Amino acid sequence: MGTAAERRKELGDFLRARRARLNPTAVGLPPAGPRRRGGLRREEVSTLSQVSATWYTWLEQGRDIQPSRHVLDALARTLLLTPAEHAYVLSLAGYAPLAEPGGPAAHTAPGHVQRLLDALVGFPAYAIAPDWTITGWNAAYLDLYPNVATVAPEERNLLWLVFTDPYVRDLLPDWEVTSRRFVAEFRAEAGPRLGDLAGSPAIQRLLATSAAFRTAWQDHRIEGFTSRIRVFDHPIQGVRHFEHHRLAPADHPDLHVVIYTPSC
Repeated sequence: MGTAAERRKELGDFLRARRARLNPTAVGLPPAGPRRRGGLRREEVSTLSQVSATWYTWLEQGRDIQPSRHVLDALARTLLLTPAEHAYVLSLAGYAPLAEPGGPAAHTAPGHVQRLLDALVGFPAYAIAPDWTITGWNAAYLDLYPNVATVAPEERNLLWLVFTDPYVRDLLPDWEVTSRRFVAEFRAEAGPRLGDLAGSPAIQRLLATSAAFRTAWQDHRIEGFTSRIRVFDHPIQGVRHFEHHRLAPADHPDLHVVIYTPSC
């Protein structure tokens, strides 16, 4: 994204442009008079954000200062930035992306994600939410794992199914290794949201009912996802080898689409 100086300049230019487009009434200030140019004044932004007017001026000028994340969050609220704009500001200042908001996961994938899954004819594929709720799947995945369609929606969580469904244990010849790896990947992906996600019903039930899950959870192992060969022992089709891939839709980065492609 360029040098530090270039990022500071872009941050200043961006904040100035957003300040100029904002109507004072949108942030609770009196309407602009006939002699006033559009947008907010720097002093108004600094007052509403509770930061020094001089310091904010330096920020817009691209000076060599390091704003805290707390300050950038306050500016984002004052300037009514969209989530994408807020994330952009944080990235320019070198901060990690925004965490996805908490709350229960949706039980159904968005329509366009489901259509993508259905288009992957012959390739088992499914979509999972941040707490690993399975929100969509295609016919090939249903063929590989029929129980996904019959389990109650509140139990359609990948970790829950891996640790509690005997069919999955039989389906995975390397269940001991794969189940622990899934827990390590879940922890790695959760990052700062781990506290919220760990409180999800599926995780809490697993901690209460599965000794194998409790052991894996207490290991605190972290492992990032990598594409790899997966082996399944299907009760009818026999042993099948797939390469395991995962993608995130650009407009739904909170979802992961998992795809199994046949492997020689």
